[in-house]
Amino acid sequence: MMKLPSSLPVLLFLLATATAFTAEDKQLAAVRAADDARVAAMTKADGAKLNELLSDDLRYAHSSGTIDSKTSLIDALTSGRTKYTGIDYEERSFTFPAPGIALMSGRARVQVTSAKGAVDMMLAYLAVWREEKGQWRFLAWQSCKLPPPDTAK
Repeated sequence: MMKLPSSLPVLLFLLATATAFTAEDKQLAAVRAADDARVAAMTKADGAKLNELLSDDLRYAHSSGTIDSKTSLIDALTSGRTKYTGIDYEERSFTFPAPGIALMSGRARVQVTSAKGAVDMMLAYLAVWREEKGQWRFLAWQSCKLPPPDTAK
């Protein structure tokens, strides 16, 4: 019987770990790219791109409490009723709690113009991405306004 080198289990473990990290890195890169494309499409009011990136099951809960579906969000943006002039992440992190699901959370500075006027706000948010037929699609957004920083200190 042939004796295996004692380092073989360690090498196999390292190979398996490297493979898992590579797969997660690819997932992370794909979701990050999809989100970058979503932000660009929202600020450009690109209805065709939004239709491609947003899940048909989208639930978009604005910090104001208004809820949009995929159809109503795209309509608000392409009609000009709502215009995102800036979406800049201060923090954006991703976790993968289940196969085909990505949670994105953090803080973002958002500038938006609507019939109510222009608003510049800092938001805390939680977003959900779902892999649908091999493509990451934006499934849900929930955000809340953060108070302005205390400059009196």
